[in-house]
Amino acid sequence: MSTDQAADNNTFSRPSEDLEQHINGLPLFDHHCHGVVDFELDRTNFEALISESSSPPTPGTTRFDSQIGFSIRAQCSPLLGLPPFSSPDEYIEARKAAGSEAVNRKFLEASKISAYGVDTGHAGDMITSFQDFNVLTDNRCIEIVRLERTAEEVAERLRTQSPGQTIDHEVVDYYINQLDETLESRINDSFGVKSIAAYRIGLDFDPSRPRVEDVKNATHRFLETEGQFRLSEPDLIRYLLWFAIDRQKVIQFHIGYGDDDVDLLRCNPLHLTTLLRQTIGSGAQFTLLHCYPFHREAGYLADVFPHVYFDVGLAINYTGARSAAIIAESLETAPFGKILFSTDAFGLPELYYLGTALFREGLTRALSQFHVHSGWPLEECTRVADLIATHNAARVYSFEPKPLLPIG
Repeated sequence: MSTDQAADNNTFSRPSEDLEQHINGLPLFDHHCHGVVDFELDRTNFEALISESSSPPTPGTTRFDSQIGFSIRAQCSPLLGLPPFSSPDEYIEARKAAGSEAVNRKFLEASKISAYGVDTGHAGDMITSFQDFNVLTDNRCIEIVRLERTAEEVAERLRTQSPGQTIDHEVVDYYINQLDETLESRINDSFGVKSIAAYRIGLDFDPSRPRVEDVKNATHRFLETEGQFRLSEPDLIRYLLWFAIDRQKVIQFHIGYGDDDVDLLRCNPLHLTTLLRQTIGSGAQFTLLHCYPFHREAGYLADVFPHVYFDVGLAINYTGARSAAIIAESLETAPFGKILFSTDAFGLPELYYLGTALFREGLTRALSQFHVHSGWPLEECTRVADLIATHNAARVYSFEPKPLLPIG
């Protein structure tokens, strides 16, 4: 390697100090996340929240031996007064000593998040309610209504009102009427909706508007569920989606990487191509969540369809020291005005902090390379960072974040 090449490589690895300072100070609009736990966690319960698996760690292993586990030890330990890479047991003990309320406030404040798009439909009994999380974050939250969970809640309410009733045409019609009224009310009060069709039926579903008779038949089967309601009827899920499309909502779609309930083969966003074609000009907008390992496909869709946006949220925490590569790849084909930021944090406030810290680091690295090697002006790099950090989400959700102040 020549001396000039070596010098170039050293420059390549060094981010611009001005750019780094700018990105580190940016408030972030986290457009998809969840609440936090408000009770003390032992090591077992903590490890369960740093994995997408529903199973305990394989005997002889620990969830801390992963990208996310190493990142927590490296970057979160100092906020608890520990040196980087404290042991897992030291970390858990320091966390307990501080108390869950103090830990929540400390990590959320350090995240410098100016707005939270909170999905209220997942494991609500484990985490803070929307109202409590909104108070904790100084009223910075907007609600994202989960479509499938709303349908399940209406079914649960109907069963409670009339236990043991025979499911006939009258009951089906009554349920659909109640579902419409509930959706109308909840959607009107929300800033967006979310679908977990990827988990329930895959993304390779028929994208056309379902026929009334098919919706009624699907509803009949759904209401005959024994035990806990879990919506997996394609025609009813399509009905929910078209309900939101007709009301010109922002529709979040889970894409790609997720827990072991998802069939990853059926989570490629390219399956949504026909639906996206059909809804150009509808007024609805689609935000594709997480997307790894299909983030390049999501970037393509954001490029060719005017109403499509995407993020690489969940992947940032779970790829840890490799997350900078994912962030750089997300900047390859998508217009910069179509890329969003999210953490998909659930339960642990560390996931908010870590998601923002890794995002800032990865974005700084990518834009510094574009500045040094492609001659991008620094002011253009900072403008792109501003778009992705906050401005794009503020435009999509029509919500202007409040100025950042210390939490509490």
